Amino acid sequence: MLNQRKPTHPEEVFLEDVIKPLGITITDGAKNLGISRKALSEFVNCRSSLSPGMAVRISEATNTSPESWLNMQTKRNLWIATQNKPEGILQFQKD
Repeated sequence: MLNQRKPTHPEEVFLEDVIKPLGITITDGAKNLGISRKALSEFVNCRSSLSPGMAVRISEATNTSPESWLNMQTKRNLWIATQNKPEGILQFQKD
C-alpha cells in the first residue's frame, strides 16, 4: 500500500536541499546544469515533472544517483494515480 501522505516533489527537495543551502541563484543553477533559466525555474516551482535527463543532470551536479531522484518522482506519480483510480476495471479471470 502506498503512503497516505502525498510524497514531496523532487523539485522541492532540489530547491530546499541543494539550491537554497548552497546560495545558488536559479540562473547559476541552470548554467551549471546546462539548461535554460526558464526550465530550471519551472522545475523548482513544481510546474514541470522530473525527466530522466534532468535526473541525470542533477545527479552529476550533486554527486547523487539519478535513480534516487526518479524514485521520488515515481512515488509522487503513483500516489497521484491512486487518488484518481479509474472506475470499471475488472480483474482478469482464468478461463
